[in-house]
Amino acid sequence: MARQKKAPPPPPSAPLYMATYGDMVTLVLCFFVLLFAMSSVDAQKFQKALISLKGSLGVLKGGQTTEEPIEPHRSGEEGRDAGSAPRFEMDTRHVAHTINSYLRAEGLDKSIQVSINQRGVAVSISDQFLFASGSAELKSEGQRALYKIAMLVRDKVPAVAVEGHTDSVPLAGGMYRNNWGLSSMRAAVVADYLETAGGIDPLKLQAVGFASYQPIVPNDSPEHRALNRRVDLVFLSQYPKR
Repeated sequence: MARQKKAPPPPPSAPLYMATYGDMVTLVLCFFVLLFAMSSVDAQKFQKALISLKGSLGVLKGGQTTEEPIEPHRSGEEGRDAGSAPRFEMDTRHVAHTINSYLRAEGLDKSIQVSINQRGVAVSISDQFLFASGSAELKSEGQRALYKIAMLVRDKVPAVAVEGHTDSVPLAGGMYRNNWGLSSMRAAVVADYLETAGGIDPLKLQAVGFASYQPIVPNDSPEHRALNRRVDLVFLSQYPKR
């Protein structure tokens, strides 16, 4: 009796290389899981990224927003270290427009110049408008202008850099000794007034003197030297890193 031939084995359901490919994918996955386990994750940044991703895919559940609310500083506030100022970004064009509108209405746009740069909004005030020659005592008209500017922007800016500048003419003695002392004192006086009279959070303020080393024009004429003698209020678009 003739033997019956065995039926050929069924063809494989998937290409043979898939087994090797599956092993490779599993090993790669294990590798990245290991890297993730060894790394440290910033929980706050991860939460922000997660919220941003959810927002980009559709409306957030419950009508939540991906933007952080701007809240006034309260000492000991939960979720923020006590003694730290709120961190947010300001609308530079709106702040510049608000200050310019006030200056034009008061006829002060010749003594006070407003510009927008990479740091934020710079308000450059002539020293003759703020101080007597060689003095760091604020004039009454300077006080009024500083007070009004502070009222307009104090809740709209993350931080304020007050920067004092002089021309290149050396001081002839006096209590401030040199242009470093005069420019630094003037910046400190303006910052103090913005805090005490203008109500700006002192944690938002910083004051520095540059003497004659950051001129806007060469110190080669009386007119140019007058332009270089100034105090700049720089309303920073972002809270500076510390």
